[in-house]
Amino acid sequence: MKQFKLIGGELSLDFVNTVAERKSNPKAKKSRAYGDAFAFEYLENYADVVAWSRQAKLLTEDEAKRLLEIAKKKSQQAEKIRKRGLALRETLYRLFKSAIEGWEPETLDLEKLNQELAVANKHETINYDRDGFGWKWNVGDESLDYMLWRVAQSAAEILTSGDLTRLRQCGGDHCGWMFLDTSRNRSRQWCDMKDCGNLAKVRRFRQKSDLR
Repeated sequence: MKQFKLIGGELSLDFVNTVAERKSNPKAKKSRAYGDAFAFEYLENYADVVAWSRQAKLLTEDEAKRLLEIAKKKSQQAEKIRKRGLALRETLYRLFKSAIEGWEPETLDLEKLNQELAVANKHETINYDRDGFGWKWNVGDESLDYMLWRVAQSAAEILTSGDLTRLRQCGGDHCGWMFLDTSRNRSRQWCDMKDCGNLAKVRRFRQKSDLR
């Protein structure tokens, strides 16, 4: 099973981070016509989507196995859902990027997110048990797109939180991963100090050495 790094702090941010080496396009300002390209795709098939969902604790092991069995029988539907997920991921990337940069979001991106939220909302109901009232996801045996409902909901919660100052993008060269900065003084710069943070330290050390 493919392994994923979950450093975003929120489900939808971890989903956005299922690519490697996003390269900032200098033309990517306020227009969705110019996106930030990436070098490597982690979600290469529906099984990868399930693996990510399992590691993100959206699915139990049995639920993941059941979805994979259904996906084998409905391979075309599973592939359509994967592609739908990739489209949602890039939509969320642009929306989060606009929030980080202070840009006005594109109407088409908002419409795409709202479309996914409309699908998700059809499957969530208020229920009552001994703990009181609460929300419940009505997941059918063949809900191959369940993970997309949760991702869309997570993104909506972030965007409507009223505090987007904690939303950050890694400062590493050709990284582009996003995360919520939960540090006490809100000074986090890197997706992971062991990766981009360490590379930045090495680069600074070499630059200082070259000046000597």
